[in-house]
Amino acid sequence: MPIASPTSDLPRPPEVSQPALDAAFAADIAACRGLLRHGSRSFFAASLLLPRSLRDPASALYAFCRLADDAVDLEGGPADAVADLRERLACAYAGTPRALPADRALAVVVARFDVPRALPEGLIEGFEWDARGRRYETLAELHDYAARVAGTVGAMMAVLMGARSPEAVARACDLGVAMQLSNIARDVGEDARMGRLYLPRQWLREAGIDPDAWLARPCYTPELGAVVRRLLEAAEWLYRRVDAGVALLPLSCRPGINAARFLYRDIGLEVARRGLDSVTARATVAPSRKAWLLLQALLRLWPARAATPLAPLAATRHLVEAVAPAAARVAPVGGLEARAVWLIDLFERLERREQLQYGPSSCGTAPP
Repeated sequence: MPIASPTSDLPRPPEVSQPALDAAFAADIAACRGLLRHGSRSFFAASLLLPRSLRDPASALYAFCRLADDAVDLEGGPADAVADLRERLACAYAGTPRALPADRALAVVVARFDVPRALPEGLIEGFEWDARGRRYETLAELHDYAARVAGTVGAMMAVLMGARSPEAVARACDLGVAMQLSNIARDVGEDARMGRLYLPRQWLREAGIDPDAWLARPCYTPELGAVVRRLLEAAEWLYRRVDAGVALLPLSCRPGINAARFLYRDIGLEVARRGLDSVTARATVAPSRKAWLLLQALLRLWPARAATPLAPLAATRHLVEAVAPAAARVAPVGGLEARAVWLIDLFERLERREQLQYGPSSCGTAPP
């Protein structure tokens, strides 16, 4: 069976040669990697442990997510930014992306890997909730938010790895939600200074804190620290569930996913080590600590599978169901390990062709 280039499924003018398309894709990926190297360091570090077959498409997805998040946070008119994101996504899925590296790379990836459109649409819905200033009363409501802005990314990563079973996708969503809870715990003060509050308001009131009064004058107190601890415990419960999902991934993919979960989990642990005060200062993980965690990610490759499949979170069930119909359309290639070998071979051919014809790519950044 001939191996097609990842750009072969996209509509294109007949005069454009395949080598030129391959080179353009490689250049767009280089731009995405350059963006992530400076703007998403934890993901960039974790992605170095992914096989090339996944590192490039994962970088394309994550770069689009990063730019989308920045568009809502930093650009004027959040509602307009959300509408623009939906238009960009529609163009990517139509095979006519805008002239941006992340958009062009996204169009290639979603076509080649048959990424269900409901996944990036869910991500944009989460950004829309941010734009509207949505409030979260309970942990379940916060799960709904985290499922959209991070569980969707976990589900998309599972799709790239060929791990489309309900159990694998559910655990990938668990990891995304856990990582988002870790981020929220770290960014309590930073979010408050932007007028945002993601800690469950019900928990704050139970701790004797009026959410709106606190948001007007954010400061650290032991009572607030207790709420942050509860959030970290909720994240920890999800991180423990992830092992069962890692065991379902191709062996070559496990180090990168381990790295992501170890690095993000340690963000929460660092908040705890600093006395749960994420208002006064933002917790960061030291480079030496990151290096140790990356080593652990390489060593822990054979986690135990769950004796009984764990049910997905209520907040992520719709994401699991969105992937299920697509799974039936993707013909198996000798199982997950064979699929990983096939993908690795595909991208290694692309890389060799690029090196022979164009030389090494330089990394750049996507235009604003």
